[in-house]
Formats: sequence, C-alpha cells, structure tokens
Amino acid sequence: MNVAKAIRKLIDRGGRADELSEQEAHEIFAAILDGGIADLELGGIVVALHANHITLPQLLGFHSALAERRFRLDPPSSAARPVVLGSGPGTLDQPNLLPLLALMLQQLGVPVLVHGALHGDGRVASAHVFRELGVMPCVHLSQAQTQLVEHKLAFVPTAVLAPGLSWLLGLRNRLGLDSVAGTVAKLVDPFDGEALIVIPASEEAERAVLREFLQVKPSNALMLEATEGEAFADPRRRPNLEYFRDGEREVLFEAEGAPIKNLASRPLRIDAASTALWIRRAIGGEAALPLPLVNQIACCLYGSGYVRDMNQAKAIAAVETGSLIAM
Repeated sequence: MNVAKAIRKLIDRGGRADELSEQEAHEIFAAILDGGIADLELGGIVVALHANHITLPQLLGFHSALAERRFRLDPPSSAARPVVLGSGPGTLDQPNLLPLLALMLQQLGVPVLVHGALHGDGRVASAHVFRELGVMPCVHLSQAQTQLVEHKLAFVPTAVLAPGLSWLLGLRNRLGLDSVAGTVAKLVDPFDGEALIVIPASEEAERAVLREFLQVKPSNALMLEATEGEAFADPRRRPNLEYFRDGEREVLFEAEGAPIKNLASRPLRIDAASTALWIRRAIGGEAALPLPLVNQIACCLYGSGYVRDMNQAKAIAAVETGSLIAM
C-alpha cells in the first residue's frame, strides 16, 4: 500500500491507528520526515494518531523510518559504552536534573550524548541548564564527535542529529498535542546499537509498547517513568528502573511506594541558573545527590558495561557520589 492509501486508511476509519501495518507506518513516517505530506493531511494524521495508543507494528515502522534519516556517530574509545539521554521539553514544576546525571557519568569516565531541543517553550530545558554549566550545544556532527572523544560529553540539538524529527517535534509543541514523534525520539540511537539508551516514559500504555519493542527488537536500554518528560529519576520517589538487553528484561530497582520524606537534597528553585548552581555543588560534594539519582547512576554504570556486576555498580555509585547509605 502506498502512502496516500495508508493516510486515507488511517483517517477514513475514524483514526483507528491500530489498523496500520508496520510497512504502512514506515511509509507514512518516512514521508512525514521527508516533508512529503501536505499540511492538511499531516494535521489529520497527527490528530488521528494522538487519539490512539501507538501499537508495536507502528512503533517498529516509525523507528525504522527514522533510523534511515538520522545521522550516525562513532562511539568513542572507552571501557564503557556511550549513554544516550534524550531530553524532552523540559521541566515545569521540578528542577531539571538531567544535566546532573550526564555530568556525574562523565566524571566517572562514561561517554554521554544528550540530544534534545534548544528551547523549552516556557519550561526549563536541559539546554538551558547545560548552558549555565558551560556545556554548549554542538552545531554540527563533527563537533559532537570531537566533544565525545575529548570530553566524554556532548549535547546535540535534535535538529543536528535528525532534522526531520526536530521539525515534527516542533509541530507537536505548536499544536499542543502529544505525537508519535515524542515516543520515537526516545529510541534514537546514533551509535546503532553500541550504546545504552535511557528511555523515559510517562504513561503506562507507552511503557507497555516500549517493553514490547525492546523485547522484539533487541536493544541495550534502561527504561524508567519520566520526570515531567525527562530521563532522570524523580528525586521525590524512585521509579521502576528496567534494564533490557538482547530481548531480556531485568528490574534493577523496584519503584518506591511512598515519596521520600527528606527533600532537602535538591535545588530550592527550578530556574536554570539556580539548578546549575546546585548541580555544581552536588558534583563538588557540597550537596548530597537524591538517592533515586544515585540508583539511576548505578544502573547506567551496569548497562553501559562500566562494570559487569550490578552490586559492584551500586557500590561505585554510592562511593563516588558520597552516598554510602543509598543502597
């Protein structure tokens, strides 16, 4: 079925997106990313997909279409695989601590690539906090490659890594609707399977289809409940931290049943400057890291191959963050 027929199938059947096959989803998403669908049809597709939960065949098709249209980077020489952190729209009510996670891993010698938007549309984007910390966005791929090799950390705007996806994510923000673009963006792996991808997901329905995806299409990934759409563990209550490798799923940490009572260990204000100042203090050992973040660092050490044993990863994370009681 060609793209035009697939579009009519999606719209004419009341937006029942579960009718789309993997091949049809691939064709539609490829056309969208290439700018080959008129605005009116595109609006219908976005609305129809928004009205339905994404299915596994769709996700497989969307993912393969994007994989053909995003750029690749080479993993830097390191004992650990790179960790890929996709940054969402930013936080609105909590400090954005994704840069803290990235910088702590960098400090331990784990290469980290963060990709996301440069602007938060009223939210505190990771790019804002990184800028306050002196980590500037890479303007082209060769600069990203150099930053990874020399500094073990690169922030790459989505527009540099996958221009078509960046445009589609921008459309989502303008329409005020969730879209499949946000889910597919969480699976971006510029290292073609040679990295640990950290995947945040806010809704259980989204986590369910992502679990299916990661078990059908073997990957190396860490999935957790998103904190306002971002890929760091909620400092107030640790989420489930699920590790996927070669189609197998392992829960590394169970979700905490109740919020942590003592929340002194986090920024008091959520603006980028205040968050960056607190992150500097935390990295310097002057402020204690929230225990859910320490747990997530341990998972990243294990999933990246920094160590082969999870108990060893927990011990290293506790010692290096000064959180010996964390585990």
